[in-house]
Amino acid sequence: MDMGVSDNTRGLLLAMVSSLFIGTSFIFKKKGLLRAAAAGTRAGFLSLFDAVFPNSKLFYRLLVVLQYSGVGGYTYLLEPLWWAGMISMIVGEIANFVAYIYAPAVLVTPLGALSIIVSAILAHFLLKEPLRQMGILGIISCIVGSVVIVVHAPQEPTPSSVQEVWDLASQPAFLIYVAASVSLVLLLIVYLEPLYGQTNILVYLGICSILGAITVMSVKAVGIAIKLTLEGINQFGSTQTWFFLSVAVFCLITQLNYLNKALDTFNAAIVSPIHYVMFTTLTIIASSIMFKDWSGQNASSITSEVCGFITVLSGTIILHMTREEEASSPPTGTIVWYDEDSSKALEGAHFISLHSSDYFELVSGDKVMAA
Repeated sequence: MDMGVSDNTRGLLLAMVSSLFIGTSFIFKKKGLLRAAAAGTRAGFLSLFDAVFPNSKLFYRLLVVLQYSGVGGYTYLLEPLWWAGMISMIVGEIANFVAYIYAPAVLVTPLGALSIIVSAILAHFLLKEPLRQMGILGIISCIVGSVVIVVHAPQEPTPSSVQEVWDLASQPAFLIYVAASVSLVLLLIVYLEPLYGQTNILVYLGICSILGAITVMSVKAVGIAIKLTLEGINQFGSTQTWFFLSVAVFCLITQLNYLNKALDTFNAAIVSPIHYVMFTTLTIIASSIMFKDWSGQNASSITSEVCGFITVLSGTIILHMTREEEASSPPTGTIVWYDEDSSKALEGAHFISLHSSDYFELVSGDKVMAA
């Protein structure tokens, strides 16, 4: 390789860049959402409609809901910071995609935990979110585990054609893995989802994680095809390339559908760590079967990688548990009543804002009285 840079090193650097961009994207998007919530519909929009629909009780009720419940519609789309977050996330996902071309999944996938570290640290300094001692312990665990994985990561030979990837995917061991995965996904979707989908988080996340591992294998094959094509060896005339691309697209769409169902049904603070653990574990297993990542390693290196992986998972769970505790603290939002006096303009209306069991505000025009 030119300048002596190994494929594993390239994959490692790309995975770290990916985590940096994805972790930063969470902060940008959150700051954009906070700005939109603070300035989105509270001024010109409400004044305009107050003039168009004067003395409307229904309108005032709707305004109260929109203005004070925290629902800002799509005003965040006008926030440059939110778009900066989206662009940062896209760049991060592209870097992660390319990382799989150069390095084995056993190296790239666990390093996704670094994005959680970046997000937690930036949230502490930029969003003033508390970083507790358990959170710091989680960060240290993720870093230590990642270093162990990097040091003992196997060198994966790069296939010279998509046909070679197809041969790897056609091995009896991997075909048995795929058959078992597809059978389990069908069982979860057809039988278990209608019965337990709304009560057992493992149903939706099981579907996501199983399909996610197959998605990564297909994406890696497509990435290799793109890399070889850019080097002058066209791989898009091969039927296998389009097959891998079709599998990747289908699995990705299905996976995102059930991940959204999980997020809609269960607490995100619980969904995220469980999904990360299941997805990462199954991806490493699939890669080890298909690409034989550990075939050239001794027992000591494999044990070290497994220990590093468990350490990263533990740190990730600790970080998410810390976030969950913060999210479960008493809410600081308000409940608002409007006195339904349609003879007054919005600026002169009376609102009662209940902040907690022992504190409320009576808002009248520009005056605020607390009790």
